[in-house]
Amino acid sequence: MEAAVERSFPMSLSEGLILVVDDDASIRSYLSSLFRKRGLPVVACDGAVEAIAKLTENPVALVLSDIKMPEVSGIELLDQIQQFNSEIPVILMTGYGDLEIAIEAVNKGAFSFLTKPFNQEYLMTLVSRGLERYSMVQSEKNYMLTLENTVMRKTRELEDAAVMANRLSVEIVQRLSAVAEFRDSYTAAHISRIGFYSRCIAEAMNMYKDFIEEVAIASSLHDIGKIGIPDNVLLKKADLTEAEREVMKEHTIMGHKILSGSSHPTLHMASSIALHHHEKWNGEGYPRALKGRDIPIEARIVKLADEYDALRSVRSYKTSLGHQETYRIITEGDGRTSPEHFDPEVLAVFVAISPQFDEIFSTNQD
Repeated sequence: MEAAVERSFPMSLSEGLILVVDDDASIRSYLSSLFRKRGLPVVACDGAVEAIAKLTENPVALVLSDIKMPEVSGIELLDQIQQFNSEIPVILMTGYGDLEIAIEAVNKGAFSFLTKPFNQEYLMTLVSRGLERYSMVQSEKNYMLTLENTVMRKTRELEDAAVMANRLSVEIVQRLSAVAEFRDSYTAAHISRIGFYSRCIAEAMNMYKDFIEEVAIASSLHDIGKIGIPDNVLLKKADLTEAEREVMKEHTIMGHKILSGSSHPTLHMASSIALHHHEKWNGEGYPRALKGRDIPIEARIVKLADEYDALRSVRSYKTSLGHQETYRIITEGDGRTSPEHFDPEVLAVFVAISPQFDEIFSTNQD
């Protein structure tokens, strides 16, 4: 008969022990001996107070508790165990006279109940099932924890990769911008300021975050096409002839060709800016004489930023203008520059935040 109750158990000894709670010393001795013979770790307690102490000292995988005990009953112990750790299966032991209480306890969360005297085979079946349940719950928790840790690690890796990619993108733009700086000494601080102006306009227009970041970076490449302009035109100290001006205009198309074809959103925007930043709202710009909203918004933003900085900057053919005079020319016109050249919405934003432009120019010099 003994062989009939031999069972394999799903848990390792490290997963937790069986806690036996009964004020009857003979029951404690019998169950402790039964479990130890099968290699199961067990601790026996004579009451609920000691049992709760054991719960805090050791990992417990299963509790067998008598219902009727002095001071604290098995039902009260069940409540305390559920508050401590609701994952621990609790099997209540009772006499036939307390079956209704035992059934009610199962409804309250007890794993099952046993009637005294025990049927040893049924007892070991319940214990095995209780340990299986505990083991399954712990395995699921461990799996979820492993999954969460894996997701967190992968997320960190992706975030790190995104940061690295963004840094690389910014560095590529900076290095490409430096190429233009080597060709045209006027453009060094100018390139940086264009990015700051463009960011301010985009923020004031409540553009979405990605657009703001992209236009702040991409605008720095607006004049990259100047690397293809011959020195006798690009570096000429005097006014350009009509033919030379036509050659200079080619920097928009050259810049577009240099930057076009990339799937990277920043370089894609930079290509658009390089091509269109000399287009005018009234259609009098170049190279395509686009008008109004046919001009990409990023180019409309850079158009005003570029015009402001050009007026403020010293050139071989002109002196530097102050902020107030530059503001007047952009908002009222001077014969060469006209308010009709700019997107009205961009122009209105400039009017509202123009002091920021003055500060950017003053604090970002070569």
